[in-house]
Amino acid sequence: MKVEKNGAEYRTSVTWRRAKLSELAEIIRGVTYKKDQASDRPEAGKLPILRATNIQDGDLVLDRDLVYVPKELISKSQTLRAGDIVVATSSGSKHLVGKTAPVREAWRGSFGAFCAAIRPTSDINPKYLGYFFETREYKDYISKQALGVNINNLRRGDLEQILVPVAPREMQESIVSEIEKQFSRLDEAVANLKRVKANLKRYKAAILKAAVEGRLVETEAELARREGREYETGAQLLQRILETRRSQWKGKGKYKEPAAPDITDLPKLPEGWVWATVESLSMKVTDGVHKKPSYVTEGVPFVTVKNLTAGDGISFEQLNYVTPEDHNEFCKRTHPERGDILITKDGTLGVVRLIDTDRSFSVFVSVALVKPVLYELSSYLVTAFESPLVQRQMVPKGSGLQHIHLEDLRADCIPIPPLQEQKRIIAEVDPRISMVQETERQVEVNSRRAGLLRQSILANAFSGLIHAY
Repeated sequence: MKVEKNGAEYRTSVTWRRAKLSELAEIIRGVTYKKDQASDRPEAGKLPILRATNIQDGDLVLDRDLVYVPKELISKSQTLRAGDIVVATSSGSKHLVGKTAPVREAWRGSFGAFCAAIRPTSDINPKYLGYFFETREYKDYISKQALGVNINNLRRGDLEQILVPVAPREMQESIVSEIEKQFSRLDEAVANLKRVKANLKRYKAAILKAAVEGRLVETEAELARREGREYETGAQLLQRILETRRSQWKGKGKYKEPAAPDITDLPKLPEGWVWATVESLSMKVTDGVHKKPSYVTEGVPFVTVKNLTAGDGISFEQLNYVTPEDHNEFCKRTHPERGDILITKDGTLGVVRLIDTDRSFSVFVSVALVKPVLYELSSYLVTAFESPLVQRQMVPKGSGLQHIHLEDLRADCIPIPPLQEQKRIIAEVDPRISMVQETERQVEVNSRRAGLLRQSILANAFSGLIHAY
């Protein structure tokens, strides 16, 4: 029969139905084992066990993060088969709960108690069912069910009650075929977008590399020689910076000259340039408050790593606030001002942002602040910090979560050209980086459109609108 939906005519059949997942598949619990029974490497008599973290982007990752348990703990039904669908049922991370991935080929292993396996009956095509688990309908259902106090859980009953739109068995193969055909074209377009994004990243790195190696614009030494004039070299500029730093010092105790840069493994610089440590160029290199503050609904913005990674600049959206009193106290340690430079030192490492606003805000310990001695150097310093030459020096430390330590950041070396050359470098870098950023935004918009189109294809497939008859 023909049915009207949103003004579009599509064909369906009385044999289309909604069925509970428990009617379409066997739901198998994962293997339980004691900690002392498991190992993190293969051993004789043990088989690999998948964990929730092995479900990545709709695929099973079978070469890492596995545990190995005695094979006698694994029942025959718990051994994964081609056509099974593994689902993460419990995790401390809510976004992971409900994620699924198909078992595309036979694999001699099983899955742990934080997962379940969905084993389709002969009444439903495994790929058809697998594609349903990619739909917005399924994801919306999971977001409502995967709730917990300390951990997020998807219970067996939650899985069993999932309602699946089921096409007649003979139509399922043609629906899968049509989905795969359309996804193939979409995946090709997404792959092209990823290539564009990678090329933009390489182009940006090449611009920044050339900028701090003296290859982007004519050097001040070359210009001065051709024009028969004197110029302030990078070394003379550095000396002026150090004198200013010394005269304006307000730190604790007796003023101490910054250590000389260690240039052992650094490249030779162009004529008129000099190496300088971050410390020697700064009045202060510090980080934000080390203790999580008490947040308020209105007050002074409190900036963390996420506000530096949300876009090209500093995002003042989706942030927390602190009281003016707390802000004033925090400023005794770290006082962000226009012209200062922020660098992420925890989480996503080495993201650099110039403060180009007079808006007051405080920062968390995850963000380092570099306060230049001369603010007229700020724009060039951002370029230098973002360049591969300086990024390579930001070596994180830590056995678990890694961090950029302030003492290491202070010792990092920056190539300093004459001031006038810095201005020409920025005049050349800025428009090129702006072009890269605008193109990256377009790529991101198209990537989101691709995700929406993927959902549209699935929605059409499971409502009978996709042309598969």
